[in-house]
Amino acid sequence: MTATGGSDPDAVEPQRPAAGSPDAGADAANQAAVSRNWLRRWRRITQPTPPDIDQGRTRAGDTKVSLLDRNPFQIGFFLTIGAMTAYGLVTAVVSLRSILVLVLLSLAIALGLNPAVTWLHHHGIRRGLAVLMVALGLIILLALAGWALVPVISEQVNKLLTQAPTYLDNLRQNPQIAAFDAQFGVIDKAVSYLTSGDLLGGLFGGLVGAGQAVAGLVFSVVITVVLTLYFLTALPGIKEVIYQLAPASRRPRVRYLANEMFKRVGGYVSGLFTVVLIAMSVAFLFLNVVGLSQYALALMVVVGMFAFVPLVGTTISMIIVSIVAFAFSTTQGLITLAFFLVYQQVDAYFIQPRIFSRSVQIPPILVMLAAVSGALLLGMIGAILAIPITAALLLLYREVLVPHLDRT
Repeated sequence: MTATGGSDPDAVEPQRPAAGSPDAGADAANQAAVSRNWLRRWRRITQPTPPDIDQGRTRAGDTKVSLLDRNPFQIGFFLTIGAMTAYGLVTAVVSLRSILVLVLLSLAIALGLNPAVTWLHHHGIRRGLAVLMVALGLIILLALAGWALVPVISEQVNKLLTQAPTYLDNLRQNPQIAAFDAQFGVIDKAVSYLTSGDLLGGLFGGLVGAGQAVAGLVFSVVITVVLTLYFLTALPGIKEVIYQLAPASRRPRVRYLANEMFKRVGGYVSGLFTVVLIAMSVAFLFLNVVGLSQYALALMVVVGMFAFVPLVGTTISMIIVSIVAFAFSTTQGLITLAFFLVYQQVDAYFIQPRIFSRSVQIPPILVMLAAVSGALLLGMIGAILAIPITAALLLLYREVLVPHLDRT
């Protein structure tokens, strides 16, 4: 009898029919069937278990798992990890806030100086040499400003500390002040406070505090200069890296938006330098004409320093210069105060709108809010950086958000 299943090793091998007999074809068919059965068994053993019918019919991405179906320990673990990661990032950003501010300030200065570097580069000067020329010019201007301002400030401070006791003693000639001083001893306490050196110790926290303040200022200046030079030299490469972060299909649009943002930030900084130079030139000429040529150079630097501060900078410089003018004579003080009041209006309504009309297109209310918010967060540097950052965000609002809302 012919076997149709697996062979038994102990079974007696059946007698095979002779070749050409009718049973030979049937025997060959049975052997082929046995071979196929063994092949099916081997495949069934070696192949993985087939997926469930429902799982095989479900397309990828169609399965939605509710949060309630998750293990509560798994949910708590991942939420804890996410919260710890977010806390770590926020802590790192807060700890590195001063460095990040210096990086943003350096980038803004580099974007403001880039038009001068580009102009020199287009006139046949290599970019590295053009960056060096612009940087040397800026450093020379800062050195001249310090040379003009520091000696005058040190002289006036020493004179004030030396003559302050005499001024305080002269106050006793007033009967009311003399009676008040006789009762409370205010003038004697003030004289002893000025002559003992406690004033400088209280202002700078002693010698160690003054050293730390100077070291921090020098470190910030050096880091800002180095980063500015780096950004100026590598600005084209930095732009290309930023462009490559976008998908290829959106890269032209990202290139346009990034160029517009860089142009607005750089235009604001360049325009601010122009406004400051105009204010310094006008102040220097006026102080020489009005008879304050002795302090014209130092007061010009003061006007330029406060011209960088939005909104309140010109008012502060006007008050300082007017006080110095009143110290010479009342007439000079009134003339100086009237002149700077007029110039403040001309600067606000004529000079700055003409300079910033193309580079920074921000409503006045946003300028005020940005400057105040930046000053509250990061001080004077924050007030300076807030306006170009607001201009960049306003560009994204007009070019990205508004068209997206119009399409939906």
